[in-house]
Amino acid sequence: MTTERLDEATSVLAAILGAAFGTGLLLVISGALRRPALHDAPADGWRQRMASRLPAGWNRRRLTIALTAGVATGALTRWPVAAVLTTAAMLTLPGLLGPDRATARRTERMEALALWTEMLRDTLSAAAGLEQAVLTTAAIAPAPLQPELHRLAASIRSSQPLPAALRTFADEADDPLADVVVAALVTAAERQASQLAALLGELADSVREQVAMRQRIDAARASIRTGVRVTVTVTLGMAVGLTVFNRPYLDPFNTLTGQLVLAVVGALFAASFTWLTTIGRLHEPVRLIGHSSAKAPVTEGRTR
Repeated sequence: MTTERLDEATSVLAAILGAAFGTGLLLVISGALRRPALHDAPADGWRQRMASRLPAGWNRRRLTIALTAGVATGALTRWPVAAVLTTAAMLTLPGLLGPDRATARRTERMEALALWTEMLRDTLSAAAGLEQAVLTTAAIAPAPLQPELHRLAASIRSSQPLPAALRTFADEADDPLADVVVAALVTAAERQASQLAALLGELADSVREQVAMRQRIDAARASIRTGVRVTVTVTLGMAVGLTVFNRPYLDPFNTLTGQLVLAVVGALFAASFTWLTTIGRLHEPVRLIGHSSAKAPVTEGRTR
């Protein structure tokens, strides 16, 4: 009887500690994701750095769902390690098993950049000035680049020098290929470069070649992502099946040693899933125009 009470007390303590851990983790990450006010921005530099290192999809809603699922798992299984692993799985698996929307969006923006470059080339071929060509093409911009190009046109209409407006557009587009196009436009705006239309045509062809190459790479990566999905689904299905239908088989995990073993196994699976994700990820090239470039002083006049 004493042993049973001790086991119950240990289970209750484990559940309490798991809930406390989850609540603390939620508060820490939620605080990091909170946008600091202007008056306390310098003091919260660590918060901005922490938030920038978190995946883009880790919003408060996902964090709340993940921590709720982790606490529920810990309460049902009475395994603190299972609570931590469930929380981590709920945060990471949607991005691992779901479609690669970031890559698809990047490819769409590259195609839009190639189309806009061709539009600039054709408009310049009609004897329009560079600034007027930018304004004309921004009005009929491709959908993936519409917000950035509309802001570019608004900056030009507000009498901002064209080179500075283009550098700001490069920062907002945040794309190495956009930097190449913007570098050519800035050079033409500041130094009156000749044969800009021909150069833009070559840049558009280069961007389209990059798009075609990425599409071939994405097709090859599809098999890797499918293998990752199958591996993760089978692994999780086996774990859930054993927990629900054959719980006595997992009784060794009720001990402290069992929890340590479960933590090691979970860490190994997490490392394996991370490695599978890494080998299927594309590394973007380094940008040519940094954020500081947009703030560089420009002394030249506007180009018409």
